[in-house]
Amino acid sequence: MDNLGTDEKRVAIEAIATLCYVKRPMVELLLKPARVPEDVYQPLLYKRDDMGRALSKRELAPLILGACENRPGAERVVRRIVEIAASWSSFHLAKDEYAARATVQKAREVLDIVQTMDAREAQIRETARQEEIGRISRERANVLRKQSELLLMMFDETARSGEPHQRGYLLQDLLNRLFDLHEIPVVRSFTRNSGGEQIDGAFKLEGWHYVVECRWREKLADIRQLDGLLGQVQRSGKQTMGLFLSIDGWSKNVPPLLKQNPDKCIFLMDGYDLRCVLALEADLRELLMAKLACLNLEAEPHLGAKEFQEQSRD
Repeated sequence: MDNLGTDEKRVAIEAIATLCYVKRPMVELLLKPARVPEDVYQPLLYKRDDMGRALSKRELAPLILGACENRPGAERVVRRIVEIAASWSSFHLAKDEYAARATVQKAREVLDIVQTMDAREAQIRETARQEEIGRISRERANVLRKQSELLLMMFDETARSGEPHQRGYLLQDLLNRLFDLHEIPVVRSFTRNSGGEQIDGAFKLEGWHYVVECRWREKLADIRQLDGLLGQVQRSGKQTMGLFLSIDGWSKNVPPLLKQNPDKCIFLMDGYDLRCVLALEADLRELLMAKLACLNLEAEPHLGAKEFQEQSRD
């Protein structure tokens, strides 16, 4: 690559020296398009040697390129001069047309090599980038699998033991861990309105906020529990909806009554849905988005994980 850089500089010097006989066209057609700083070339155009002779363009060329090497933004001056030379067609401006044509031919050869090497290096970088992406993806998948296994064990153990009130707190903790694992921003349990209102939790997805109500009791949830969540949503900002998670499900009159709500701002999730996510049979983010689509488009408050999996296979 060092030799190639030397070849580029040689071509750039030849371009400055041979393509234009007069300095002014050389400035307008070569130096300015190559974005050589004016304060670099201007003092050199009429610089004289110790004998009072004006420097030739061949003598000026290495001085111009050398002055550009350490200038911010001027690092690619040599490459741009070579690119201009490779497409040069104004041979009538040269003192020696044959020398000018030889310079153009050499510029094309060097540029072809440069572009080939740049493409090869770009491919190497892209391959390395893809390998790094693959490595990160594999590591994340491994972490997701291990952490999901632990959360699933926690869920099953809680299901076998613990009194209902205690299970509710454990469920909130499990959900917080689950949302963190799937990189969905979550807000843990908090109070608002001067402590008069307890929120089990909340999360943010696709620019919307979701208030979460958690239930893990042997008795099926009824519409009275959902009315409490509806009130929390209505007392929140306009870009807020509600997720009602009831591990043991809800009474059969809950979905029809939710459909009567003109706001359609609450959707449902049960224990089977949650277990499918913990078992990595369904992606949490994709399942939530599918549930929301079902609510918004079909007015159905509950899309089960089984139906979601069937849709995904279609």
